[in-house]
Amino acid sequence: MQKERVIIIGSGPAGLTAAIYTGRAQMNPLVIAGTQIGGQIALTAEVENYPGFWAADKVPTGPELVEVMQKQAEHFGARLEYDEVVSVDFSQGSPFTVKTYGKTYQADAVIVTAGASPRRLGVPGEEAFIGRGVSYCGTCDGFFFRGKDVIVVGGGDSAIEEGLFLTKFADSVTVVHRRDELRAGPALQKRAFANEKISFVWNTAVEEVVGNGTVQAVKTRNLITSEEGDLPIDGVFIFVGHFPNSKFLEGKLEMDEHGYVITDELMRTSVPGVFAAGEIQDPIYRQIGTSVGQGVAAAMQTEKWLSERE
Repeated sequence: MQKERVIIIGSGPAGLTAAIYTGRAQMNPLVIAGTQIGGQIALTAEVENYPGFWAADKVPTGPELVEVMQKQAEHFGARLEYDEVVSVDFSQGSPFTVKTYGKTYQADAVIVTAGASPRRLGVPGEEAFIGRGVSYCGTCDGFFFRGKDVIVVGGGDSAIEEGLFLTKFADSVTVVHRRDELRAGPALQKRAFANEKISFVWNTAVEEVVGNGTVQAVKTRNLITSEEGDLPIDGVFIFVGHFPNSKFLEGKLEMDEHGYVITDELMRTSVPGVFAAGEIQDPIYRQIGTSVGQGVAAAMQTEKWLSERE
């Protein structure tokens, strides 16, 4: 069984930042990166809202930013293992057991940064056009749809909040919702109905995303009449919920009713010596900047916890 000082589960901004900080603290962290390094940022075409990396003539892509973070973490001694965690055992306290598809590890401390994933519609064309017209983050990608027409799929708070944000850039925002009324709060609904750029298509599901290189239209179906239609569009923003990647933690850490790991202000979980950062414990902000800050805090508290035990 391979013994480690610190294991970081996940390789998004929170995980790589925690790796930089624990690496600089001479803790030689092991990052179990999953099958794709970078988390959701790796799917982002361009990153304009992360401080320090913007230039008028060169906006970094998500993968480029991930590459810089990875190199920085490795420079300070972090090691990356491309594998997935399938189970953990925190019941006996430190050292903890972390099992992947390929190996079983023991770690004095664990930082969980496994992230969350946007719920997909699961329709043809959705995966193929991610980053080319299909997005799950209006705050991240809205700027690229200046003067264009977009749809928002969903009717909850996130969908309406993001739809209102998109009106700053898009010429029109069409909300496509499966029901005949929104689930968003009354204040958000009032703002949306009052916004001249926002229109609504009720009782309708998106059945397919179509295009040629980039999104050009969606195929729709009315759930009451079964009438099918085509809606020409430049962008599809999908907000039908997120789910934390926490299934392997069920029964191991305290979580809320949605599966998000519960932490305190010091990024501590319900198990001493196990910390969490990023979207695995943050259902609210879900931004690169906030995940980086949480990764910093988790790493610093991990170093403090280990030092106190010595």
